[in-house]
Amino acid sequence: MDLMDQSLGQLARRIPGATRVFDAHRFDFCCAGNRTLRTAATAAGVDGEAIAAELLALQAREAPSEAFDWGRATDTELVDHILSRYHAVHREQLPELIRLARRVEQVHGDRADCPQGLADHLMAMGQELESHMRKEELVLFPLIARGHGAMGGMPIGVMRGEHEEHGVALRRLGELTQDFTPPRGACTTWRALYSGLVAFRDDLIAHIHLENNVLFERFAPADVH
Repeated sequence: MDLMDQSLGQLARRIPGATRVFDAHRFDFCCAGNRTLRTAATAAGVDGEAIAAELLALQAREAPSEAFDWGRATDTELVDHILSRYHAVHREQLPELIRLARRVEQVHGDRADCPQGLADHLMAMGQELESHMRKEELVLFPLIARGHGAMGGMPIGVMRGEHEEHGVALRRLGELTQDFTPPRGACTTWRALYSGLVAFRDDLIAHIHLENNVLFERFAPADVH
């Protein structure tokens, strides 16, 4: 099939390095991974054929990827990885990021470039993400572990919908921080905050991608459009 007519999720799953290409063009391959490359390029007003050529060049490389191919993992291996690599990590990241954001707002609140409202936004994100992860841990993941993932269509649909909400929250995070760019003269705490936010953003995007485009596709494939 022509790369242009394959979904972003399929391409991100199959071609090492495709996620970097999509990120460079601001294509949402995690929450909107069911869109074809053609649809995404048209919506963004960019040359889809040029991006397809980039992907073909990546596909032609013969050097093996150092990253483990989670698409080949068993269902339980994949779930265990998501729990340890993403759920546990998010629970460590957010309290510290909220603390740093509060500190920056308290100390630099008189500056026009201070990210006012960032701590509250992170608090809200943390609450939504915790609720989301608990649903997976208590309902969906045990279903998969028992070998009944094919019965998980309804909870998977709910999780995908919440992933879209996480994507909206991430975009707001970028707006509040000028795309995670510390202003001139930013203190060490401010810079550490934005560096931590970038790591959190990248982890959450990878987390959603792994669920939407790898784990969930095994049981409830998304409609490609």
